[in-house]
Amino acid sequence: MRLWIGPRVAAVLIMASAMLAVGPPATAFVAAPYERDGVPTLAPLLERATDAVVNISVLTPAPTYQNPLMQDPFFRRFFNLPETLPEGRPRVSAGSGVIVDAGQGYVLTNYHVIRNATRVAVTLKDRRRFDASLVGSDPATDIAVLKIDARDLTALPIGDSDRVQVGDFVLAIGNPFGLGQTVTSGIVSALGRGGLRVEGYEDFIQTDASINPGNSGGALIDLHGRMIGVNTAIVAPAGGNVGIGFAVPSNMARAVMDQITRYGEVRRGRLGVSIQDVTPDIADALDLERVRGALVADVQQGSSAARAGIRSGDVIVRLNGDSIEGAGDLRNKVGLIPVGEQVELTLIRRGRTMTVQAEVGAT
Repeated sequence: MRLWIGPRVAAVLIMASAMLAVGPPATAFVAAPYERDGVPTLAPLLERATDAVVNISVLTPAPTYQNPLMQDPFFRRFFNLPETLPEGRPRVSAGSGVIVDAGQGYVLTNYHVIRNATRVAVTLKDRRRFDASLVGSDPATDIAVLKIDARDLTALPIGDSDRVQVGDFVLAIGNPFGLGQTVTSGIVSALGRGGLRVEGYEDFIQTDASINPGNSGGALIDLHGRMIGVNTAIVAPAGGNVGIGFAVPSNMARAVMDQITRYGEVRRGRLGVSIQDVTPDIADALDLERVRGALVADVQQGSSAARAGIRSGDVIVRLNGDSIEGAGDLRNKVGLIPVGEQVELTLIRRGRTMTVQAEVGAT
């Protein structure tokens, strides 16, 4: 799937991805660095991590060619065309995935990998192949969960993406161009990237580890073998890697997956407020020490925010102790909290810091 970025920039956003793993406690990985015969190597780490990354084959219906002339009976008779045109051949595409629960057979991948699929097959590193069923998906975060009926699976442990820092070394594991399992390396280039899609929840980890078409749904791991992201996109002028790749943070992917495996869908939460970023001018006007937080522009009557006592003009700076950098940050976090859960909000009102409790409402 491609998206042109900017009206004048010939850059294509290609959905490709990496993977997150959840489920029963996994065997701890030995911390890097490693050595073999006195030479540094990542082979011991990858020997187990790659067992959890799978190749995904997807069968989708043939695209329907819609030519208005073909709908005209006179045109079809004049050119002696059949009343019904033969159907094209279904398309086969390849992606990646990660085993997130060895006991249940759950496999995490990207929504765009399995979108419109009529059949999905999962191939393990040991070449076993299984038909997969769809547990649920969430287009807004580009996450989907599959299930396979298999034994002796390996799940990848999940890391805390909130602790990831720019400069951390990372490895991307996936199935680029359908070649088979491939490992590439790089660092975390940036955090909190957004604006890649018109809609959706975005808080991407940016990396220069090579990510190409087919890597979608594969794993972005740290040097302890923990999943820290689900690689999902690259920016490239001609569809290849140029060192700018993106991954859905593991914490976001895990929150989505928890809801999918529990409810079969994601039940979006909301507070009932209209918010905007805090700009330098707003920070000066409100005498804030830092340019951060989500400024409450309006509070919906009868909403959970109204019941919690939140007012227009408040600046929300923390949610459950986590810092809120902007409006998008708050939207992402609240949207992934299950409906009915209580949250603690720290806000600044007229120079005074206060804390309120609110119940997340339904969208």
